[in-house]
Amino acid sequence: MLIVEDGKIVEDYDEFVNIGAIPPRITEITGITNDMLKNEGLDEETVAYHIKERLTPGTLMVAHNTQFDLSFVFNLLSRHFPDEAHEIVENVEWLDTLTVLKDRKEYPHKLIDGVKHYNLKTVNFHRAIDDTKALYDLTLAMKRERDDLKEYICIFGYNPKYGVSGLRFPFITYKAQPYHNYGKLPEDRILPRR
Repeated sequence: MLIVEDGKIVEDYDEFVNIGAIPPRITEITGITNDMLKNEGLDEETVAYHIKERLTPGTLMVAHNTQFDLSFVFNLLSRHFPDEAHEIVENVEWLDTLTVLKDRKEYPHKLIDGVKHYNLKTVNFHRAIDDTKALYDLTLAMKRERDDLKEYICIFGYNPKYGVSGLRFPFITYKAQPYHNYGKLPEDRILPRR
C-alpha cells in the first residue's frame, strides 16, 4: 500500500508475508520465490498489526475491486484482533475504482484496462506495490477527469448476474451495476452523468 498525506506519498508499504510454500506457477508469474518469503517475509500477525496501525478512523482506503480488499483486510484483522476488526474497517472510508471505471468507461474494467483507458504508464501487474502505484495514478486521473470521487465513497457496484461476492458489510451501499457490451456507455450508472 501507499500512504498518502496532503496529496504526497509519504510511505511505500511493501512486505512479503511468510505463508509457507507457494506453487511454482506463482513464482513463474510474480518472480516471488519460497526463499524470498522465508528470508524476507513477515509473519501474518505483524502484517495485521501494521495494517491496523494505518487504518485509523477517517482514512480513505482506495482499491480496485474494493469488495475483495475489504474482505481480505477484515478477515486478516479478525484472525488477530477479533474484538476490534469490525470497528477498524467500519471507521475507514472505502473507494472502489472498479465501480468508478465501470461508470465512466467501456468494458473491460480490470486495473490494467483502467491504466490503458487513461493512457497511464504501465507497470509489472504481477507485483502488489506496482499495482498500487498504478492504482494511485488511475485514481488521480479519474479525479482530474471529473472531481466527484467523494460521491463514490462506500458505494460498491456489483454485477447483478452474480451478486455480491463475500461478506456484505453494513456500512457499504451495494448497487447493481449491469454490464453492457454494446459499444456505448451504459445509461444506468451508479452515479448520474454530469
